[in-house]
Amino acid sequence: MGARIERLVTSGTFSLDGGTWDVDNNVWLVGDDAEVIVIDPAHDTAAVVAAVGERRTLAVLLTHGHDDHIRAARATAAALGAPIHLHPADRMLWDAVYPDAAPDAELADGAQFGVAGVTLTAAHTPGHSPGSVSFVAPELTAVFTGDTLFNGGPGATGRSYSDFPTIIESIRERLLTLPADTVVHTGHGDTTTIGAEAPQLDEWIARGH
Repeated sequence: MGARIERLVTSGTFSLDGGTWDVDNNVWLVGDDAEVIVIDPAHDTAAVVAAVGERRTLAVLLTHGHDDHIRAARATAAALGAPIHLHPADRMLWDAVYPDAAPDAELADGAQFGVAGVTLTAAHTPGHSPGSVSFVAPELTAVFTGDTLFNGGPGATGRSYSDFPTIIESIRERLLTLPADTVVHTGHGDTTTIGAEAPQLDEWIARGH
């Protein structure tokens, strides 16, 4: 069986700048019946481990360092026996959760990860956070955008370490240049496509969020 994309929704909280909010997160598994890559194993280690099952986990990839995306990551990676990859520009967010332990590997723009015959390529897409990364999988007509691009617009840029002009540039230059039929697998909420989102760019710029 070829590579496929699986979605698991987990629930927990997100905390930043003194506030805490309840959130549902998308956890993405990319692979086949033998091996997987896990993207953003949020909140619930047991649920992610159960979804992986007996398959070998090649890597745990983090789209960014906000605590809802990383707080369960170390325990999950340890249970799965896989290394954690995070862009170094989000290290301050990681250190707020894990002051005594570093990620296993630094994500670089253009880094490639193979699984089940397909390749995920890291695209640095800052704005929601300085180290936000999207993972492009052309063979699956897919991109995993974390909190950079959602169904309906950019991720939030109203809190520390975020910047609206930067996220707009990332979306314009790194995401909207993908084929229109590319499915956008988001960090929260429903999927969308590049073709559905691209016509709204000027509206997002006008509204400022």
